[in-house]
Amino acid sequence: MTTGTRITRRHALGLTASVAASPLFAPAVWSQADDFPSREIKIVCAFPAGSGADVLARYYAEGMKPHFNRPIIVENRVGAGGNLATNYVARAKPDGYTLFIHAPSGLAANMHLYKDPGVDAGKAIDVLATVSKLAFTVAVRADSPYKTLQDLLSAVKDKGDKASYATTAPTGQVAGAMMKELMGLKAVEVPYRTGPDSLNDLGSGNIDYAMYDPTFALAQVRAGRVRLLAIASRERMKSMPDLPTMKEQGVGDVNVIGWWGLMGPVGIPAPVKKKLSDAFLAMARAPATQEFLVKAGTDPFVMGPEEAQRYFLEEIKNWGEAIKIAKIEPRG
Repeated sequence: MTTGTRITRRHALGLTASVAASPLFAPAVWSQADDFPSREIKIVCAFPAGSGADVLARYYAEGMKPHFNRPIIVENRVGAGGNLATNYVARAKPDGYTLFIHAPSGLAANMHLYKDPGVDAGKAIDVLATVSKLAFTVAVRADSPYKTLQDLLSAVKDKGDKASYATTAPTGQVAGAMMKELMGLKAVEVPYRTGPDSLNDLGSGNIDYAMYDPTFALAQVRAGRVRLLAIASRERMKSMPDLPTMKEQGVGDVNVIGWWGLMGPVGIPAPVKKKLSDAFLAMARAPATQEFLVKAGTDPFVMGPEEAQRYFLEEIKNWGEAIKIAKIEPRG
């Protein structure tokens, strides 16, 4: 009888682990970072071309190009308040070639604004880095008789449920609903697909005011179309120091802050993830980006991947509380 070595299943698994940890095997694992990127990277934007979200996504995508020497394209996937884009990214192959430049705060809000957002963003999406924070604005048409927020609130109270306001994104929806609830307003929310879609109705007086993101709002101020009355943050934004907060003008403690970053599907290999976050953070810290942020009505807000993901998970809970205060019923 020939005597041999018996290989048990446990022994085999141990050998496999040893091989995987050996220097001979390591290059095969790390080559995915060495070779990355070997082709174009796709950045998903949840809102249409020309929107404030699109302006930010394209600027940040452009800022990452020098770090990779590969094409970076922006693809607009619009619908369901950002859920369409979120679901697309969550289900993409986690190889670093499909990314999401958007507001993680919007994903956190949608977890509570919709009965079924399609995916559990906290489990399906990784935040790789952050770049900026912003607060939505209360806007009226440029020739409006309302010079202050109190002027507007007084008129809206008198109009009762005949008053109306525009929203175009989850953050603005929550900020508008909180102001309405805290001030006992009966104004009707009118959701629009994009900010530009609402401009004609605002200009004609069909709606009384709008909750606009600051990037879009400032562009309309420069074009002479709107006037800004307040911002939905606890403190004034550094990028818009002359615009008073809702709290300063007699509304309760409304602090609905959106924040932007780079995201991807859960499961991107750690070395690839590091390459992506390092490139995004380098762009975020550049003086040119800081200047751009101020012009866009946003403030710098920079975090690396570990801190950003922890903050994202906390924000899912925080937005749930804010939406309860605003008494918003989840959409079907």
